[in-house]
Amino acid sequence: MKVLMINGSPRPDGNTSIALAEMEKTLAEEGVEVETVQVGNKDIRGCIACSKCAELGKCVFDDLVNEVAPKLAEADGLVVGTPVYYGSANATPIAFLDRLFYSTGSVDKTMKVGCAVAVARRGGIEATWDEVNKYFGISGMPIASGQYWNGVYGREKGEAAQDAEGLQQMRTLARNMAFLMRAIAREKEVCRSRSLPRGWASSGRGGRGAASPSRWVRLVP
Repeated sequence: MKVLMINGSPRPDGNTSIALAEMEKTLAEEGVEVETVQVGNKDIRGCIACSKCAELGKCVFDDLVNEVAPKLAEADGLVVGTPVYYGSANATPIAFLDRLFYSTGSVDKTMKVGCAVAVARRGGIEATWDEVNKYFGISGMPIASGQYWNGVYGREKGEAAQDAEGLQQMRTLARNMAFLMRAIAREKEVCRSRSLPRGWASSGRGGRGAASPSRWVRLVP
């Protein structure tokens, strides 16, 4: 099993990295492979709604978004970590996610497990957590949770390492994510081994702005 981690901080070795590293360590203990991509320090422009990705099969701006797209397709789970700026996520990872999710409409994200992590000096963790989770929710991706809203506190470089409760949350979150991915993988295997029950059919792809539908939908008489 594989998890793709997106670090939305402009600091490769900052507090967001500390939080994600704690998750990565626990995921490794659970037998999950992790690849981390640093996004927050890259020059990522926003989506211009040109819809060229529908023709090209990729974003018209050939940058990190197109490099990460195949990694997302192969991953069983996606973790997005971001610092909190003015009560919401850093603008760079948001621009990245807008373009990544929209330009990969042909990638079935259904049942890939999503997980948001926010790092703040004090406030804004809940709003940022909710902001990132919306990408998962519209894509049919189950959202992993811990025992609290997924966040770690720290402002100056390295302060997150002092947030013992926050790091404990990251370990719990990683274990829950691994459990959920394994459970989904087992159920997929069961589904492959049997035919669809009567009254169910394979679904198609959603349109612009629509959530990616489940692979199967129940037919209403």
